[in-house]
Amino acid sequence: MVLVIGGSGSGKSLWAEGYVASFPGQKYYLATMHIYDEETRGRIERHRRQRSGKGFFTIEQPVDIRLAADKINLYQERTESCRHGKGVALLECIGSLAANEMFGGQEPAAEEAVVEKIVSGIASLKEELKNLVIVSNNVFEDGKVYDDTTMAYIRAMGWINERLAAMADQVVEVVAGIPVILKEEPGGNVPCTF
Repeated sequence: MVLVIGGSGSGKSLWAEGYVASFPGQKYYLATMHIYDEETRGRIERHRRQRSGKGFFTIEQPVDIRLAADKINLYQERTESCRHGKGVALLECIGSLAANEMFGGQEPAAEEAVVEKIVSGIASLKEELKNLVIVSNNVFEDGKVYDDTTMAYIRAMGWINERLAAMADQVVEVVAGIPVILKEEPGGNVPCTF
């Protein structure tokens, strides 16, 4: 498992897509963003163009990320791609997933519940894949204090990133399109073979 973090516009998504595209075998793109307005529609279209031709099978999973494992298994059964290995997935991105989980109901969900749901879902997903690459945001570096709801989201993102970093074999921060390795377990940077 590789956790790729970076600020807005850092190039983290493009780097992660290129990294995953270099792996042999079946590749899944786990998309978490809802289309809310023209800005999000534009971001989604830009990401689709970026990954075009890179061999990804896209799974839309804006909430309940653990359910993506069932969709991957169903796809593998239908295509018999499981004979080539469990595959590699790119989860794009934790920031959208956390926002969807936290703000998808009438009232914001408790930050602890959001953290647990996402981390346990990713742990389940990790078991179903040969490799999992997760893109997440640095949302806590501006030093500003926001309203209580936004601060709850920021704290949840911090806890999620901490727990995913602990689970990961490799943590990469992308700064201005340049990957900086923050954590590397033995063998953590070697693409899988199927």
